[in-house]
Amino acid sequence: MSDRRAGGAIIAIDPGREKCGLAAVAADGRLVEKAVVPTGELPDRLARMLSAAPEADVIIGGGTSSKTVQAALRQALPDLTAAVVDEEHSTERALERWRDTVPPRGWRRLLPRSLRFPPGPIDDFAAWILAEDYLTKKRDTIPISRRMP
Repeated sequence: MSDRRAGGAIIAIDPGREKCGLAAVAADGRLVEKAVVPTGELPDRLARMLSAAPEADVIIGGGTSSKTVQAALRQALPDLTAAVVDEEHSTERALERWRDTVPPRGWRRLLPRSLRFPPGPIDDFAAWILAEDYLTKKRDTIPISRRMP
């Protein structure tokens, strides 16, 4: 990530027990970076992303394993401030985003859209969705749910 993302940028986390999705989105909504990382590596990866964009807002989905991931982040990055956001239906929307952005190859081009599934995790796509939702709410000045305790 480069420093040009900083003002108004979002780093979103889709938490999970074994892996987490990460997405960095610029203030204009452009995806800058996305990845799926093992949950144990999340604090280090997030710290590197924040060193490149220290003014970025950090958000974390409030669903599965959120409290455990929040605790690990608090311990590793005690000065971190993150907004906890609703992630309802983010996985279903991530699947649709994957279908929209990853073109089918080979014989998979013959499959109907509804039968196309990713070969691996899409937690990074879910984080991307969370970041976009946050940006939309921020623009519309709708309050974001709550801060990470």
